[in-house]
Amino acid sequence: MNDSGQGFRPAQRLIDLANAVRDTPRLPREALAELLARHGENPDDLTPAAFSATDAEELRAAVTRISGVLDETDPDRAAGELNSLLAAHAGPPRLSRHDGHPWHLHVDRGDDTGWADWFLASSALALARILTEYGRITWGVCAAARCSTFYLGTGPGSARRYCSATCASRERVAAHRRRART
Repeated sequence: MNDSGQGFRPAQRLIDLANAVRDTPRLPREALAELLARHGENPDDLTPAAFSATDAEELRAAVTRISGVLDETDPDRAAGELNSLLAAHAGPPRLSRHDGHPWHLHVDRGDDTGWADWFLASSALALARILTEYGRITWGVCAAARCSTFYLGTGPGSARRYCSATCASRERVAAHRRRART
């Protein structure tokens, strides 16, 4: 289970998995494996023997569990939830270098850590790093009326409220039409 590398973004992996599981709660093992592979996981770690149906079920539950933090708008409550996840699922931080990746930080409990604990530990660490770097929550649920997509807003500019430019435009047009009617 990879925890870094060129272009590796554990927070984006969390967002992508959370959106996929929210859209399809019983997302098949194969689809989860494909998502993990797109985020840099070694294909050898994603075979049915290495990433079983039980692992997939536990990972889906872990994704649902941490999605509660993605719904949180209060930084203090988010920090408390992240601390709880780190206490329950993370081990002492350690530097690791493997599979051609540069040195990076691991907080899982070791090589025999299950997929769910690994995901919760690494995702909680990613969100904790973002919260400390930005001093605020930069993730959330799209504010568009008919959208519930999670987003990660760590780019430049003001705080983000929408998952995409499409949702933001749709909401601006709807607001303009409402004002024009009154």
